[in-house]
Amino acid sequence: MTVLSTHEKLDIDNILSGLENYRPKRRGWTWRQPEAKLEAGPFTFKDMSAPLKNSVALPSAKFFGDIDPQSKCSITTEIASGRFEDDIRRMRMAAWHGADHIMVIRTAGQSHYDGLIEGTPQGIGGVPITRKQVRAHRKALDLIEEEVGRPINYHSYVSGVAGPEIAVMFAEEGVNGAHQDPQYNVLYRGINMVRSFVDACEAKHVMAWAGMAQIDGAHNANATAREAWKVTPELLVQHAVNTNISERVGMSQEDICLSTVPPTAPPAPCVYLDLPYAVALRDLFANYKMRAQMNTKYMEASTREATVTHTLNALVSQLTHADIQSTITPDEGRNVPWHIYNVEACDTAKQAFVGMDGLKEMVQLSETGVLRDKAREIKERAVLFLEEMLEIGGYFQAVEDGFFVDSGYYPGQNGDGIPREIEGGIAAATVYPRDQDYMAPVTAHFGRNNVAQYDAEAVSDPSALIDGSTFEKPEKTIYIDELDENDNVGLRLAESHEFRKSPMITPEAEWAGDGTVLLTMFLPVDARVAAAAAIEFAKQMGLEEAEVINREVMHPAEGTRIELKGRVPFKVDVSKLEIPPEPKIISDDELREAIDNEPMRIVAGTVGEDEHSVGLREVIDIKHGGIEKYGIQCHYLGTSVPLEKLVDAAIELDADGILASTIISHDDIHYTNMRRLHELAIEKGVRDKITILVGGTQVTPEIAREMGVDAGFGRGTKGAHVATFLVEQRRQKRND
Repeated sequence: MTVLSTHEKLDIDNILSGLENYRPKRRGWTWRQPEAKLEAGPFTFKDMSAPLKNSVALPSAKFFGDIDPQSKCSITTEIASGRFEDDIRRMRMAAWHGADHIMVIRTAGQSHYDGLIEGTPQGIGGVPITRKQVRAHRKALDLIEEEVGRPINYHSYVSGVAGPEIAVMFAEEGVNGAHQDPQYNVLYRGINMVRSFVDACEAKHVMAWAGMAQIDGAHNANATAREAWKVTPELLVQHAVNTNISERVGMSQEDICLSTVPPTAPPAPCVYLDLPYAVALRDLFANYKMRAQMNTKYMEASTREATVTHTLNALVSQLTHADIQSTITPDEGRNVPWHIYNVEACDTAKQAFVGMDGLKEMVQLSETGVLRDKAREIKERAVLFLEEMLEIGGYFQAVEDGFFVDSGYYPGQNGDGIPREIEGGIAAATVYPRDQDYMAPVTAHFGRNNVAQYDAEAVSDPSALIDGSTFEKPEKTIYIDELDENDNVGLRLAESHEFRKSPMITPEAEWAGDGTVLLTMFLPVDARVAAAAAIEFAKQMGLEEAEVINREVMHPAEGTRIELKGRVPFKVDVSKLEIPPEPKIISDDELREAIDNEPMRIVAGTVGEDEHSVGLREVIDIKHGGIEKYGIQCHYLGTSVPLEKLVDAAIELDADGILASTIISHDDIHYTNMRRLHELAIEKGVRDKITILVGGTQVTPEIAREMGVDAGFGRGTKGAHVATFLVEQRRQKRND
C-alpha cells in the first residue's frame, strides 16, 4: 500500500487511479479508546486519548514539550465545498489537527433524487454523493489514517427518497457513519411521511448490518424554530421516535447517536438554558451515544463569536458527556468553506477539552435546585407531548396538525409549526404492499422476503440463492466512472493542473487555484458606508470579485470592522523565491543548561541619539520571553547610549556580549553605528572576547556582518534567537 510522506502533498491523480478495483479495508464505526492516566510531557491527564503518530499540536504546545493529547470523544470536521477532490486535502489537514470523524455534507437538493447518481459533478452547498466520490474519499482516508495512526470515520447522509439505495452503496463502500432520521425527510424535505418511514426501516437495517453509526436529525428543530430554546420537549420526543424505530429495526444501541445541539447561544444565558436540557437528554437516553454540535441558527459570520459559542458548548459537553463533538464553523454564516476554519474549529474543540481535563473531578453538577428542577420540567413536558401525540392518533397525525417545530414551550403552541399532509409530499402514494410470494435474496433486507419457500437453508443467508450479493462479493458491484462530459473531476483537475503539478501557487480558500484571500480592515464610518468603501479599497488593491462577508460595528459613529473576500489575478513561482534559511533555535532546556553550566553576562542599550526601547526590552525582559529567562545576566544602559560607553561598560563588567539596538536609519546612521562598535572593540583590545549583536527594523544579517559585527537581527526577533546565537558563538570560539 502507498504510504504518505509527511512532506509531500496528496497526489489526487493517484487517489483517483484504479478506483474501479478499490475495496474498503474495514466496515463500521471505530470509537476512540480513552486513557485514564495519560502521561504527556510534564502532565498526567485524567480523561484523554492517546496522541497521534503525526499531528499538528496547539500553538502553545511549544511551551510544554510539544505535547498533543487528544480528547476522548471523536472530533468532527464538516466539509461542504462542492468539489470532492479539494475536500480530500482538507480531510488530511483536519486529521492532523485531531479530527477522526469526517462528515461530508451532501449537495443541496439531493434529498429529492429518486435514485443514485453517478460520476463526480460539482455540487452547491455540498458534494454530490456518488459511488466514485465516496470511493475516492474512503481510499484517501485509508492513507491519511495510516499517516496519523488512528482510524478515521467517514460519514454522509442516508436520507431522501433514495435513502435505501444510498444505505446499500454506503455499506458496500465502507462508509462508517451517516445521518438517518425519517422525521428529517418529512419536516425539512417535504417527503411523504409513509414513504419516509418505510424507507427508513430498510436503510437502518442495512446500516445495522454494516455497523455504521447513525446520527439523527432532531437538532434541526432548534435550528429552525422561531425561538429555539422553547422546543426542548419536542427534541426529546423526536429522539425517542428515532431511537425506538432504530432499535426495533435491529440497530445496536452502541451505533445510535443523538444529535444533541444546545438550543441557545450568547447573548442568551446559554449555559443556564442549555445545561438542564443536556441533563434531561442524558437522563432519558443514557444507553445511546451523544453527538454534540453548535446551534447554527444563531451563528453569524464572526469567527470570534463562533469560537466562543463553540467553547461554551464544549463546556456543556464536558459537564455532561459527548461521544462525538462536532465543530461547525462560520462557513454556515458566510457560505464560504475555508480550509483554515475547519482546522481552527478542530483546534478549538481540542483546546477546550484538553483545558477542561479533570474538570468533573473538581466540579459536580448539583443534584438539587434549579438544574434538576428545569431538567425534570423539560422531561415532564416531553412526556405530555408524547401522550397527546398518541391520543390524537400518533406521529403522522401530530405532524399534520403542526405539532413539530412549533416555537411554543409545550403545552403552549404558537401555531408556527411545520405541518405536512399524511397523503401529501414528495413521493406520495409510492408505497405498495408486497405480494405474498415476494422474494428478495439479498443480505440485510428488512421485512418478509420468503426465501424459505425456495430454500429453507437460505433463511439466515438469503444471498446464498444468488451466490452472494454485493455485500459478500464486491466484485458484483457495478462501478460507473463518469457520465457527464462537461462536469467531471477530470476537467476540474485539468483547470488546476498548474497549481498541483508545478511551482506556481496562488492563494486559496476553497478550491485549488481559486486565488481567494480574506482581508480584514477597520474603517472609521458606519456599517453601510464601510461595506461600500471596503469593496472600493479591494478594487484599488487589485482584488477581483470582492465581496463583504462580515461586518461588525465597533461604534455606530466611530467605525466598523470589515471582513471581505476577493480573488488575486496573479500567481507566484516559488522556485524563483529567495527564501532565507530557517533561524536555528536551541531548546529552552538546552539554553538554560548551557547558561547554568557557564554563566553569561551582556550589556545592552539603544545607541546614538535613538530613544526607541520597546524592541530591545522585549528581547531582554523575562516577561516577554527575553534572554533573561535562560539565566543570562543583562545590564541595560537605556536609550541614546554613546557607542563608547557601551563598549566601556562591557569591559568594566567583563561581559560576554554587547546587544545594541539601532532603529533610526537616516543617512545610514545604523551602518555607521554597527561599524563603529566593531572598530571601538578592536581599538580597546577586546573584539575577540566580546560578541557584538545589533538589532533594528532596518538591520539584516547580511548588512550586520558586512559592518563587522557578529550578527544582525531584524523584525520578529525573539529572545530565543538571540540566546541561541550567543550560546552557539561561545561554543564556536571555544572550538576555534
